[in-house]
Amino acid sequence: MDETRPQQIGWDDFARVEIRVGTVVDAQAFPEARKPSIKLWVDFGPGIGTKQTSAQLTVHYKPDALIGRQVAGVVNFPPKRIAGFESQFLVLGFPDEEGGVVLVRPDFLVPNGGRLF
Repeated sequence: MDETRPQQIGWDDFARVEIRVGTVVDAQAFPEARKPSIKLWVDFGPGIGTKQTSAQLTVHYKPDALIGRQVAGVVNFPPKRIAGFESQFLVLGFPDEEGGVVLVRPDFLVPNGGRLF
């Protein structure tokens, strides 16, 4: 796919993706993963609760520095096993010039569980 001309989708396609904000309540190194990764536990508020995931964030982030930070994640993907660990959502980020992940987060504190629209 040509990244300069993304495929168009309809509003209904976008509306099915549950992108929510949550607060990292725990973060741990994940040495069992093939690529350097961090396990995250994120509180998405009432109705969704705390979900866990792993992400290749080690270029820019240390586990303890992530605790208390708000992040954005897709919460309606099916769970996926990564090196024996159940990943329950997809944390969102953009690659920097060298491919290191930079997390997506709100500029201001917002209630956990808020949906991106």
